[in-house]
Amino acid sequence: MPGAGAGCRVRRLEVRRLGLVAYGDALELQRALVEERKADRIDDTLLLVEHPPVLTLGVRGDGGRSHILEGPEMLRAQGVAVFEAGRGGDVTYHGPGQLVGYPIISLKPDRCDVHKYVRDLEEVLIRTAGDYGIAGSRIAGLTGVWVQAENQEGAEKLAAIGVRISRWVTSHGFALNVTTNLEHFSWIVPCGIADRGVTSMARLLGRSLRLEEVSDSVVRHFAAVFERSVSRDSPSAGIAR
Repeated sequence: MPGAGAGCRVRRLEVRRLGLVAYGDALELQRALVEERKADRIDDTLLLVEHPPVLTLGVRGDGGRSHILEGPEMLRAQGVAVFEAGRGGDVTYHGPGQLVGYPIISLKPDRCDVHKYVRDLEEVLIRTAGDYGIAGSRIAGLTGVWVQAENQEGAEKLAAIGVRISRWVTSHGFALNVTTNLEHFSWIVPCGIADRGVTSMARLLGRSLRLEEVSDSVVRHFAAVFERSVSRDSPSAGIAR
């Protein structure tokens, strides 16, 4: 047994840093791990990945299809796939330079609150941004992490969040713009919010960063916020289970 059941005082967390993974492969892996976690055959798991350019749709309304601004021909020419993700939220973009986190964790018995879970993910990312002197914040009524836009009113999104919870086991998660190509967000209305921009850590700092370095910060703060002990943190070969 993995020792991750409700009766354990210390909840263990396995971190798997998978590198660049096609979105469809990551989606399939998440589904398999969710079933394993429901059956208590694995510990809580945090997948950290980077994706080739892809647009993902939520489950609300048309999933965000009406917020895709480019036609299918252009997207195909750019090699950009469109996936129905099965998570909450609207359309979003994933691409190189973006750190994507997929927590596969059980919220039972003491964290069975969807809103608290989302706020906790925001807290992880706010603390991560803070490690670099970036003042991330929340905006009432919106999810994600925001920063004050320079030389203009309003705020820009630094990190997006979209989750799925089944029998209190989580999947999907967050996307933190580290060195993301922000021009690619012009393909969509990000998360269906037309009046706010998108930014990245690299843009805010005026320098590039290594995803591996930022992921170290994410792991540390995730373990602290969710009160987990990291039992294993190592790269995985591909997405082998």
